[in-house]
Amino acid sequence: MTPPRILRGRLLSFNRRPLSISDTESYVYEDDGGLLISEGRILAFGPFETVLLDAPEDCEVVDHRPNLILPGLIDTHLHFPQMQVIGSYAANLLEWLNTYTFVEEQRFADPAHGARIAVSFFDEMIRQGTTTAVAYCSVHKASADAYFAEASKRNMLMLGGKVLMDCNAPEALTDTPQSAYDDTKAVIADWHGKARNHVVISPRFALTSSHEQMEVTGALAREFPDLHIQTHLSENTAEIARALELYPEAQDYTDIYARYDLLGAKTLLGHAIHLSERERDVLNETGAVAVHCPTSNLFLGSGLFPFKDYETRDKPVRIAVATDIGGGTNYSMLKTMDEAYKIQQLRGERLNPLESFFAMTLGNAEALSLSERIGTLAPDSDADLVVLDARATPAMALKMDAITTLVEELFLLQTMGDDRAIAETYVAGSPAKSAL
Repeated sequence: MTPPRILRGRLLSFNRRPLSISDTESYVYEDDGGLLISEGRILAFGPFETVLLDAPEDCEVVDHRPNLILPGLIDTHLHFPQMQVIGSYAANLLEWLNTYTFVEEQRFADPAHGARIAVSFFDEMIRQGTTTAVAYCSVHKASADAYFAEASKRNMLMLGGKVLMDCNAPEALTDTPQSAYDDTKAVIADWHGKARNHVVISPRFALTSSHEQMEVTGALAREFPDLHIQTHLSENTAEIARALELYPEAQDYTDIYARYDLLGAKTLLGHAIHLSERERDVLNETGAVAVHCPTSNLFLGSGLFPFKDYETRDKPVRIAVATDIGGGTNYSMLKTMDEAYKIQQLRGERLNPLESFFAMTLGNAEALSLSERIGTLAPDSDADLVVLDARATPAMALKMDAITTLVEELFLLQTMGDDRAIAETYVAGSPAKSAL
């Protein structure tokens, strides 16, 4: 049993999506705040003196001033087996998959390799202030076992799943409809709801699943309606064309997943860049989430995600943000939102710093239907937290000398911050980065 402690610092937590850069009602900010945490939960949030007054007498105070304390950052789409794929030179998505990714993922048939990479993966999450992530494992059940075993050791709230993939990939990296069904059920039985783990039904994408496997995936979704589903959608135009060749009966790419009952409020659709108006309407009607992966989209030349168009249309599309390691080029959610900002600039739109920090915290928690547990500093939430230092580097410290507002500080963290700006990461109330 860990003793209660108060974290002292400047506290920032969002109530809802900011409507503008001046929308101060969208968040709560305490200039000298106190966060009382015990047994992995937040017990109180408010002015430091008020929280201290009501705290137990033996309560430890950890002073993080002048740094900012926020909910832990959330990454909604990345690939656990692709740590050694990041930064691989290729012209486009399909070349990148065939040349590098499918080769690397075959190594995860070896449980020892998966266990070794899992240690590095979770170390990196903690270094970057990411306390929850949604990951694809490989096609091998052993990779999911390694992922969830390490998550359990660290008491992290993590989502992930064994990939389903039975065609259009190397033979050593394919399953069958039946083995995909059996292995996914085994992963669910072994890990879902154990520690803080959430198993995700994970067909890679329509190009690598046969009609028979898609039917099996739909059966899993109906059998386990509370589980998340993750897949890829409309990342680039060549992928879309190939998907429609394989599924000529479908109206469009989105319709492939709809035909197998895979679209719902817990469906995470990676990329979703090139959607027609009909497809956008379908996402609105089903509640499925378009997951924006800016560094990956730029690196592979996939396209410019229409963030504002999706968000402001009459039938808005739910949006999450993610690193998409290893197509993505940085593990940092700060750098991810820096690139998201630039993409909107290229589209003639603006993404303000409040929107960015909302997206990394409460926004992604809402996209995962987990905002009752993570994404805010509200009492009764899990005590997954990040401490941000806007003076982490000499260049940042120099810029901070000219900064006078919270919004300016957030924009500095977004544009110049990286793992060095993560002063501490707390997982279920325990300091994790300093323990690495």
